[in-house]
Amino acid sequence: MDSTADLPAELTTVDRIPVVQTVDLRKVYRTGFWLNQKIESLKNCTLTVYQGETFGLLGPNGAGKTTLLKTLLGIVRPTSGRAWLLGSPIGNIKVKQRIGYLPENPYFYDYLTGWEFLQFIAGLFEIPSELQKQRIPMLFDLVGLSQSAARKKQMRQYSKGMLQRVGMAQALINDPEVVFFDEPMSGLDPMGRYQIREIILSLKAQGKTIFFNSHVLSDVEKICDRVAILAEGELICIGSLDELLGTSEIYYVKGQGGNLEIIKRWVKDFNFDSGYWYGKLQGDPQEFLATLRLTGGQIIAMNLTRTSLEEFFVQQLRQRGITSSH
Repeated sequence: MDSTADLPAELTTVDRIPVVQTVDLRKVYRTGFWLNQKIESLKNCTLTVYQGETFGLLGPNGAGKTTLLKTLLGIVRPTSGRAWLLGSPIGNIKVKQRIGYLPENPYFYDYLTGWEFLQFIAGLFEIPSELQKQRIPMLFDLVGLSQSAARKKQMRQYSKGMLQRVGMAQALINDPEVVFFDEPMSGLDPMGRYQIREIILSLKAQGKTIFFNSHVLSDVEKICDRVAILAEGELICIGSLDELLGTSEIYYVKGQGGNLEIIKRWVKDFNFDSGYWYGKLQGDPQEFLATLRLTGGQIIAMNLTRTSLEEFFVQQLRQRGITSSH
């Protein structure tokens, strides 16, 4: 079946197939005792995620990330606007059989083992028992969870990292085409984050489309093809890392000695500590080195880099007067 069949012609491309598509998506919640107060959680949100992409949705707490994800999944109904998932309007039951989802705070049946829980989820998808016997061990291997622990331990005895791995496995039990993860690295230690990141990269290598929210920007920067920033319900930017961060490179320099007043003209965010100065070089590197030699200074290190996603993220929020999360 053509996955673009239900999309308007202007939203399709020849070489890339839209898997997630929203146009002017808006969600308003009513609150208060008389439900007479309105909170606009999403404001005319328009985005496209293409087949095979790893797409990261970023934003501070309360930005509307989870609302957008739940709207796409059909858990929350939009107030207005349109959205498609795998070529069909959101809410299509048959499409839900082709997607996987890991919520930020999943609920598990504490007295089931991880193995029993996956069997239960597989039953909901009507996966034949013979196929379950192949897929469940494969998934436990993929997420790095011991099969003996999965068979013998009840989930109430699992650590946060183990529960996150079981959650990841259940999101993949039906071999989905699109996987949605809501804060998949939340609460994990560095090793746990690394392992979840490796799982996402392995899914990417299989050609899966991955849509996830995250606060861990360093991990997003390593694995995403494109990212979007959502703030106060509004998409403020979207694009590849090269498009958002630019391809211009910055030298971070560290040295000692020389005329500090002259060096300060060349080094942005100048710092001096324990006899060493450092900061971002502005200007031609060769001219700076020549000037430094003339003033009797010495270069210790010069590293080429570019603006990080975290720096860009903070800059975008500050430009809009957002200085803290809700």
